[in-house]
Amino acid sequence: MILKIVTLFLVGMGVLAMFGKLKVPGAKRLSRKCPSCGRHRIGKGPCPCGSGK
Repeated sequence: MILKIVTLFLVGMGVLAMFGKLKVPGAKRLSRKCPSCGRHRIGKGPCPCGSGK
């Protein structure tokens, strides 16, 4: 019984991982980086380093 539960859990996690790696055409890119320092920018404000827009 435990083996069935573990197997179903692993199969479910594998299916979720496959859906998570799908690329949707036309979707915006969420991860933007500052061109000068390379940090990830969150939101629309300027980069904390001060040189990136």
